[in-house]
Amino acid sequence: MSYYGFPKYESVAEKKAKALKALEKLKKKNPEIEPVIIEGRTLAKSWWGKAWNLNLESYADYRNRIARGKSYVRNNTILDLKISKGSVEAKVQGSVSKPYDVKIRIDALSSKKWEQVIALCNRRIDSLEQMIEGKFPKELEVLFTERKYGMFPSPKEIHFDCSCPDWASMCKHVAAVFYGIGARLDINPMLFFDLRDLDGQELIRKSMEQKLESMLKNAGKKSKREIADEDISDLFGL
Repeated sequence: MSYYGFPKYESVAEKKAKALKALEKLKKKNPEIEPVIIEGRTLAKSWWGKAWNLNLESYADYRNRIARGKSYVRNNTILDLKISKGSVEAKVQGSVSKPYDVKIRIDALSSKKWEQVIALCNRRIDSLEQMIEGKFPKELEVLFTERKYGMFPSPKEIHFDCSCPDWASMCKHVAAVFYGIGARLDINPMLFFDLRDLDGQELIRKSMEQKLESMLKNAGKKSKREIADEDISDLFGL
């Protein structure tokens, strides 16, 4: 039902109940769906998840539109969100019964910037165990706060589409998915590399090679050979 052409007002509780009902229905058809569930008011808890959100909000192109997605993601309307190499696909419950399909494509990081990222990590990583555990050491914050490294995509590198009828360049469903990405990165920060179509394991391997070579040299045991990838993988369980 609508009034004067506008949808009937729904409370937060009603919106969450509708999203939960839609989620249960969708799970019956596809048990592999991955909803974004936000508990409380905080959209992201880790420094890297917060950095993702703050970066998006800093873009003048997005500033007036992206805030529309906050209430949507808090109401748990993102029924499914999957991140793969250079793309994000999601289903978002809107005001109608059928969820909308959102697709976001992000350009790959250039090889030049990727080399800069590797060089920076080789100089700064002191605790590689954090990377293996799926956490970003604080010393790598520069990767996400300084745009010269390009880990965070600029607006011209982001392309999106939604099946809703909203004519706006960024609808609230797309905005919600952007915040949903931040929540997903909270859980698995290595997805940053997938977003830019990069091999995060390659970064770890290369950094480990340099660290181990340095350890051998410091111990007076100079090695003239490069440690093979399979040896690195066996040693650290990658």
